[in-house]
Amino acid sequence: MVRVTANQNQVFAIEQQSDGLIVNQAPFEWDLLQLNPHTFHIIYQNQSYNAVLLEADYENKVFVVRINNHEYRLQAQDRFDLLLEKMGMTKARTAQLNHIKAPMPGLIIDIKVQVGDMVSKGDTMMILEAMKMENIIKSPGDGQVKNLKVKKGDSVEKNQVLIEF
Repeated sequence: MVRVTANQNQVFAIEQQSDGLIVNQAPFEWDLLQLNPHTFHIIYQNQSYNAVLLEADYENKVFVVRINNHEYRLQAQDRFDLLLEKMGMTKARTAQLNHIKAPMPGLIIDIKVQVGDMVSKGDTMMILEAMKMENIIKSPGDGQVKNLKVKKGDSVEKNQVLIEF
């Protein structure tokens, strides 16, 4: 079973069975035609719908679709997510971001953030030169920069704290 939450307020329990989909314990009868990798035509209860996949974050199971000019943000939870939730365990991605350490020894050649900046997962934080290569250090999660432990031109050792959150 998969649970899908649409726009944070509608919840659908979806099960795949040999004879089709079951949505909220009722058979879901529809015709689906894929027009291209991101566009679909759907017929449901004698009505026609055009659906476009606008965003897909497979890691976090978050999708944004537009159906007949209405956008929906969908959050999916598979059976493993539901089991962890039932056991009271949350995903590691909710862990607190405390600091970023140097992955290798090198030279700080650029710092892209300042104290007080809000950063998101994947944002470029700084550039570390090691073995004549530039390595982009990215944020592993969301947070606010509290302290820069290095400055441009500093040499750093492996596992040295670079930024505190």
